[in-house]
Amino acid sequence: MRVMIFGAGFSGKAAGALLASAGHTVFGTTRSAEKAHMLGDSGIQPLIFDGQTVSPEVESELSTVTHLVQSIAPGQEGDPLIRLFGKQGLRSAMPALQWVCYYSTVGVYGDHDGAWVNEESPLSPVSQRSLERVEAENGWLELGSRDDLPVAILRLSGIYGPGRNTFHNIAKGTARRLVKKDQVFNRIRVEDIARATAFLAERNTGGIFNITDDEPCPPQDVVTEACRLAGIEPPPEQPFETADLTPMARSFYGENKRVSNGKIKALGFSFLHGNYKQSLEELYHLEGWNKFAF
Repeated sequence: MRVMIFGAGFSGKAAGALLASAGHTVFGTTRSAEKAHMLGDSGIQPLIFDGQTVSPEVESELSTVTHLVQSIAPGQEGDPLIRLFGKQGLRSAMPALQWVCYYSTVGVYGDHDGAWVNEESPLSPVSQRSLERVEAENGWLELGSRDDLPVAILRLSGIYGPGRNTFHNIAKGTARRLVKKDQVFNRIRVEDIARATAFLAERNTGGIFNITDDEPCPPQDVVTEACRLAGIEPPPEQPFETADLTPMARSFYGENKRVSNGKIKALGFSFLHGNYKQSLEELYHLEGWNKFAF
């Protein structure tokens, strides 16, 4: 495979590194030359993309790409790649293309009062950013249908992993136990996003898939468990209603649901980090927090 990842950030870089380690040629875009070297360290060939125009270097590599991963969030102007390639079609720029992947979010489901949702559940996005995701999903599915390409839509829950997790928040003093009655969230380790991407790419499988853990739970429980592992007292519980939050942070609590991952499991995929307690314990030792004095 020759893979192009647009937006090789936390999730995109993890997917690219895994694919590169399996012997595939992987290109990844970043907005700045300063971040390019970090992609190279992960086995990804870096390219600069400003979200607006395609440079000759990017255009040249696109002509050989077989697998495309789009990880750049849409804005009010819509998905940047659909703006660039939507009219003429994907194959005009990528004649060798065989498979497309779009990273979306479980936010497209909106609020379901804590009920379980799956890929067939109705979409009721609450926030503007989730509305933009629904529009982007539909755009990618339409492009795939027009060019007879399989498109995998990966709906991701709250992303965490090495370098970005509750232990770091505890160390920075920003961890909080906000309590909202009956509120639950799913989450997903970044490594499982990478593994799901590779699993579907290697099979050229399209469709909509929830990429999420097995254990939706109240968010304060994750902080409590991390503190237990670290051997420290957890921060006091705070009522959500009186907490000082940014509008974006507060909006996340307007969506309450339990997200099923059964569809991709039915294809034979298994999650390494489906249980947040197991995952936190692994991170605790992986990153050396067991030697860190909180």
